[in-house]
Amino acid sequence: MKIFSAKMRVPALVLGAALFVAACASTVNIPADLSPAELIQRAQEASDRNRYKIALQYYQALLERNPTNIDLVCTAEYEIGFIHYKQKKYAEAREELNFLLQRYDTTDSELLPQQFKRLAVIVLERITEKEKPRVPFALFRKKSA
Repeated sequence: MKIFSAKMRVPALVLGAALFVAACASTVNIPADLSPAELIQRAQEASDRNRYKIALQYYQALLERNPTNIDLVCTAEYEIGFIHYKQKKYAEAREELNFLLQRYDTTDSELLPQQFKRLAVIVLERITEKEKPRVPFALFRKKSA
């Protein structure tokens, strides 16, 4: 006795494809009552699972919901830049991290969370390293006489 007849295979494949697409959806409904800590936690969890689009949505929500909390703004701006770095979108990451660093060029910069300044500088240095042209290994070999 066959479990799946030919007539049932097509609907089963369509249902499977629909479930796969739904599972891979890149938008998330972010509840309005999430605290900043919960937004950050969910963003980190998504980022840890390489679900960068979802992580970016949580950080964007953090920015939009807390525009006057400079600690949260710096957190979101750094993390957004770092996600773009992890995605190898170096031009985007550089622009975002440099924008963040501009916040530290003010007279009130000592009021800002200093860890994001240090981290942004480190990531920018890594971007510069990754974008340097590579010298082929063959150029370092000694030539035999």
